[in-house]
Amino acid sequence: MNSELINQLSGQLGPNGLPYSIPIHPNLVHLTLGLFIIGITFDIVGALFPFQKWVFKFLAISVERTNFFDVGWYNMVASSVITFFTVGAGFYEMMLAQPPTDVKSAWGLQAMDTMLWHGVGGVLLLAIIIGMTAWRGFQRFVVCRDADRQVQWGYLLTGLAVMFIMYVHGTLGAQLATEFGVHNTADSLLRMGKDLNTMLK
Repeated sequence: MNSELINQLSGQLGPNGLPYSIPIHPNLVHLTLGLFIIGITFDIVGALFPFQKWVFKFLAISVERTNFFDVGWYNMVASSVITFFTVGAGFYEMMLAQPPTDVKSAWGLQAMDTMLWHGVGGVLLLAIIIGMTAWRGFQRFVVCRDADRQVQWGYLLTGLAVMFIMYVHGTLGAQLATEFGVHNTADSLLRMGKDLNTMLK
C-alpha cells in the first residue's frame, strides 16, 4: 500500500519525498512541545508563587497568581488541539517515507523500527496530553476552583514525567531525519548524487 501511494504521487513529490517543500510534522511537533512545556512551567510558577512573589515585586512586575494558572490552562488546551494535527501530519509523512534499510540508529534500531516506535509513541502522547488537559480542567473548574493554588502537585510531577517521555520520543523523530534522512532534502539529494549547490539555490 505504501509503494502504491508513492507511485501515485511520484510525479508530485519533491527531493524531500513530500508533495510540499517543507515537512509539516516537525514544525507542528515543536508547537505541541512548546505549548505543553509552557503550560506546565507556568503552572509550576503559579504553584510556587508565594515563595517567589518578592522577585516579581523587586522587578516591579505587576502579576497575579491567577495569571500564571490562566496561561497554564489555555496552553494545555491549545496543546491538545494542535497535537491532533501533529500526529495526523506525522502519519501522512511517514506513509510517504522511503528510508534506507542498511542503516541503524545510535540506539541500534533500523528505520522501520524507529518509525514504528515513533508512530506508536505519537498516539500515546496524544492520549496523555488529552488526559492531562482533562485533569487540568477538572482541577480548574471542580477540585481547586476556590483554592489559591489551582493545580495539584501530582499533576505537576506527572507533567515533568511527560516532558521526559517527549524528550525520548523526540529523539526517535530526530534520528529519522538525521540518521535515516527521512524527508531530509539535503540527504535525499546527496543519495541521488545531486549537487547541493545547484539544487538548493
